[in-house]
Amino acid sequence: GMFATVDGISQRAPVHWSENVIGAALCFPYVVALDDEFITVHSMLDQQQKQTLPFKEGHILQDFEGKVIVATNKGVYILVPLPLEKQIQDLLASHRVEEALVLAKGARRNIPKEKFQVMYKRILQQAGFIQFAQLQFLEAKELFRSGQLDVRELISLYPFLLPTSSSFIRSHPPLHEYADLNQLTQGDQEKMTKCKRFLMSYLNEVRSTEVANGYKEDIDTALLKLYAEANHESLLDLLVSENFCLLTDSAAWLEKHKKYFALGLLYHYNGQDAAALQLWVKIVDGDIQDSTRSDLYEYIVDFLTFCSDQDLVWKYSEWVLQKNEEVGIQIFTKRPLEEQEKNNINPDDIINCLNKYPKARVKYLEHLVLERKIEKEKYHTHLAVLYLETILQLKSVTLDKCTEATELLLKLRSLLQKSDLYRIHFILDKIQGTDLHMESAILYGKLEEHEKALHILVHELKDFHAAEEYCIWNSENRDMQYRRKLFHMLLSVYLNPGAPDCALVVAAVDLLNNHAAEFDAALVLQLVPDSWSVQLLSPFLAGAVRQSIHTKRMTQVALGLAQAENLIYKHEKVKQKGTPILLSDKKVCQVCQNPFCEPVFVRYPNGGVVHTHCAANRHLNSNTTHHSSSSSNQT
Repeated sequence: GMFATVDGISQRAPVHWSENVIGAALCFPYVVALDDEFITVHSMLDQQQKQTLPFKEGHILQDFEGKVIVATNKGVYILVPLPLEKQIQDLLASHRVEEALVLAKGARRNIPKEKFQVMYKRILQQAGFIQFAQLQFLEAKELFRSGQLDVRELISLYPFLLPTSSSFIRSHPPLHEYADLNQLTQGDQEKMTKCKRFLMSYLNEVRSTEVANGYKEDIDTALLKLYAEANHESLLDLLVSENFCLLTDSAAWLEKHKKYFALGLLYHYNGQDAAALQLWVKIVDGDIQDSTRSDLYEYIVDFLTFCSDQDLVWKYSEWVLQKNEEVGIQIFTKRPLEEQEKNNINPDDIINCLNKYPKARVKYLEHLVLERKIEKEKYHTHLAVLYLETILQLKSVTLDKCTEATELLLKLRSLLQKSDLYRIHFILDKIQGTDLHMESAILYGKLEEHEKALHILVHELKDFHAAEEYCIWNSENRDMQYRRKLFHMLLSVYLNPGAPDCALVVAAVDLLNNHAAEFDAALVLQLVPDSWSVQLLSPFLAGAVRQSIHTKRMTQVALGLAQAENLIYKHEKVKQKGTPILLSDKKVCQVCQNPFCEPVFVRYPNGGVVHTHCAANRHLNSNTTHHSSSSSNQT
């Protein structure tokens, strides 16, 4: 049987009839044919044979006004098709999904649009559940999407996933024949796991789409339960991003599956930070077991650092400091900058709290002094005293140099050198009687007692390099004269008449030769012993002569430039005096056209003459030359 248009074009595949066809008729979407023994029914949509009815001795089969009539010699019969919906449901019941969908699409033109849309969506949903039951998840997902399935229909198959507060009731008549997932999978754990994995994927996809509108709480709560049960890594991602998980149901489920860290995140998301911290602290203390994060202590410290609830910060400050002073102090030192600037937590209160934790106290004072650069004497002095006490304690315990003591010494020296805020005499009193000679020298330098400082460096420490460095850093941001004064002091210390010391002589020579520019050569030549040879000081003398010549030449250049500039100004002055300006009572102002009443005027570069008040009123920005004189005939 061939299908053809009125133009004689065949656009469908033919249907296969027996050789003895007596008649045929169209009953959309079927073609009905009669032969000697049977009535056959083929689908126009897929050209497949759908039904065969035994019918002997028939000789007429025709379509009369939409009704298919078949007749024998003895009777006339009407072939009445089942309603399309019944046919589709029968196909679905026998799991012939593709045929049902093809038939439903083909029936579109015979059913009103709105009714068809409702019917077709339901068919798609039913088809989706059939594919789902056969574990054809990709096909099921596409059918669920196309049919705009209320996702709770799917969730309700999984026991305990819907929140207890959910008001969802399954569709009636039902979209499928299954009570729950256990019945669908017949208890097969592998199938059940696959179904749960599919639901995770599907819910994750639809939770941010329009499909979720109106019941986001049900979707997110179900997703959380699935993640927790499967120990899925996305559980934490769900809880730290925007979500609508219901607190009561989710909390009970997470606790049941011992997901205490995740439960803390849930509490935090719902504004219950105290409950979250209480849980996490129990995990770190070993009261409850949860291995989700091995660095949970550091996480708690970070959480408290950015926590705006000061009561919580104070409540757990002791706990974090007892665990680890150097890490725990970050809850105070790494707080948001804007919060620190407002001093929401008083630094003095923090320091008092840290009295039991010496390492943390030092870290916090370093934060105030070195990082925030707070200029308060008490913080700078306190930090210096703590450095000093710790160093002395370490030195009393061990005779060998330890790394910690060395590091603290460097920190103390840096603080003493760079800060001008600590109480110098107070620190100096504490250092007296110790072997901290370098630190004593720095303090004497702060008191401008440079000779004492240099004496310590040269005679007690015998550290000539340190003495030179002392002169350099003490003269930073000071004039050249001050620097020369310090270097001359050092030279005097080296050359101090007393017991001859070859090392000091060598140091003095090296100082002069390496820092020639820092000395006044004339004064140096008066200081050095007559016994020193020119060869010994040749680098210094060469540098001094070179510097002297350079200075002389630069001075000559500057003088020449100044003389040239002066000559230019003299020339300009002569030019200005060369042309007199005549002013009489007949000359009028170029602006107001009134005569001049007094010998005061403004002259423009173009030679125009105006009253001073007229010039001021015009606010001209051009260059002007002012002249005034007591003479009435010439100005």
